[in-house]
Amino acid sequence: MLSPGFAVRERKIGDQELVILKAAENTNEAFITIDQDHRVLFFNKAAERIFGYPREKVIGQDLSVIMAPTCSRDHRRAVERYVQTRIPVRIGHDTELTATRKNGETFPANISFSVSEIGERIYFTGIVRDLTETKALQERVLQSERLAALGKVVAEISHEIKNPLIAIGGFARQLLKEAEDEKVRRKLSIILNEAQRLENLLNDLRDFYSTKKLKIESMDINDLLNEIYLLFKDDCGKRNIEFSFQKDRDRVLVNGDRGKLKQVFVNIVKNAMEALEGGGSISIDSRVEAGKVEISISDNGCGIPKDQQEKVFSPFFSTKEDGSGLGLSISKRIIEDHKGSSFKLESKENKGTRFTVTVPTCGT
Repeated sequence: MLSPGFAVRERKIGDQELVILKAAENTNEAFITIDQDHRVLFFNKAAERIFGYPREKVIGQDLSVIMAPTCSRDHRRAVERYVQTRIPVRIGHDTELTATRKNGETFPANISFSVSEIGERIYFTGIVRDLTETKALQERVLQSERLAALGKVVAEISHEIKNPLIAIGGFARQLLKEAEDEKVRRKLSIILNEAQRLENLLNDLRDFYSTKKLKIESMDINDLLNEIYLLFKDDCGKRNIEFSFQKDRDRVLVNGDRGKLKQVFVNIVKNAMEALEGGGSISIDSRVEAGKVEISISDNGCGIPKDQQEKVFSPFFSTKEDGSGLGLSISKRIIEDHKGSSFKLESKENKGTRFTVTVPTCGT
């Protein structure tokens, strides 16, 4: 029996032909074969997955059912031109283009064309590879290279700036102890605070642009979250903030950099506390599902306006007057550096904010 991807009547075929059909049917690339009339004859499993169309809706139909009108028109003209002239243009070459799925989503694709003449009929086969993950990986590599280059510059500049800052802060602190005039003391306090703020900014810049390798180890993520809870519990109580930690399992093992993950959770909790100036509630929830642990940190504060939610992960964007705008950028990068992990934000104005970190488990 022929592969279900073919729009021809069943007939007896040999083992070699069957092997070829099975290989084309089960490959990771989309195989799409049309005849010279632009009619789809073969549409394999990968084509269904990549383009989002079930084969029964495609096979036997004009190829335009899976193509945008402009692309379909150009493709049809190319087929007609080849049938008339036998002069190939893209046949035998790889081409990168933007394709469209059934749901309207566009994606980068690589396509190569081949042609077969059987009897008096001509058949065209396109092999399509979805480049979404490849392009994303290339962008991450480029970003890492850019960050590494910037990291060197930042390290050099930080070194040149930090030493004078330490000296300024040290002298300001010394003079503050000796000063008796209130106006002088206020001015020295401003100098001291600004010097400290700049020093903190330099530290954040170093963390953001550095490419330090993660120290991956097997660790109990719930033990770390409990440590975070105990770290902020008393301070939250003093600020009239109800703080809770809930988990569905006592022990959840993940592979991660404990220090870096702690940095992320501390930053999120601090942000939540700052959003609750008049009191409120913060909750940490840990839930395991489908081989991953989902850690949600929620508050019932003022929330983040919708037009700012994507910007909060951008470097130097901050909703706080004295914020460096690097905390969430650093946190997001730390989580994404952990393979298979993700960092998500949900927020509604006047209702609160929830950050969700998802990390693969490695056994319990």
